[in-house]
Amino acid sequence: MDFSDDDLRQFDENGAPPLPATGDSFTVETNGARIWAASFGTGPAAVLLHGGLGNAGNWGHQVPALVAAGFRAIVMDSRGHGRSSRDQHPFSYGLMSSDVLAVMDHLQIATAPIIGWSDGACTGLVLARRHPERVKGVFFFACNMDPSGAKPFVPSPVIDHCFARHVKDYAALSPTPDDFDPFSAAVSLMQQTQPDYSAADLAGITVPVAIVQSESDEFIHTEHARYLARSIPRATLTLLDGVSHFAPLQRPRLFNEAMLAFLASLDLR
Repeated sequence: MDFSDDDLRQFDENGAPPLPATGDSFTVETNGARIWAASFGTGPAAVLLHGGLGNAGNWGHQVPALVAAGFRAIVMDSRGHGRSSRDQHPFSYGLMSSDVLAVMDHLQIATAPIIGWSDGACTGLVLARRHPERVKGVFFFACNMDPSGAKPFVPSPVIDHCFARHVKDYAALSPTPDDFDPFSAAVSLMQQTQPDYSAADLAGITVPVAIVQSESDEFIHTEHARYLARSIPRATLTLLDGVSHFAPLQRPRLFNEAMLAFLASLDLR
């Protein structure tokens, strides 16, 4: 029977499955922050970028699937998230995209596909726009590229369970464990105004992009996903049924099949 956690009650209580013990973890100092990252497996590299307020451990269902499929899975805690620190610079997707490059440079990875979820998807697409020579493609799950793509916030039990887990993980992992409230406020400020890509900006993205959207996403309009797929020259659109903004945790097999299909479509030599 496939694993499912549609209401995220298990995630709230226990978190995602732990990342494999076989990984190599390290920190990179860049742009005033210490960025925690880890590498698992061998083969072509794929970089996974988690969502806002989360951490690299949220990919516990995806890393083993990537390793089993012959990939080297690279995860990192975005600045200020998880084990990574931050300085006084405001959060921005551009700044976080430069942190990704610092991790890739540390590992001597010239180019790799990006698997992005929510804020991580925005970061990956900003990186692809700025440095297409470093990005093989972007798996863009559950995010907007201008403010019009975001739905008004409506609380729900699923969101409450996810948020509660984020609070617990931040207290356990962060170098500033008592600062969740100002951290959350700073991330929210970024999300309200960024990114703000025009149709012309999207048309300038030259790498393959999989726009992947859950039809029941709590935060992102499905029509915005369709707009992105129309506006990015090498984009495709995949709609996931029966899940929401949290598909990697709710129905990992469904999410992983879409993720691995995208990677199989790329030339990763």
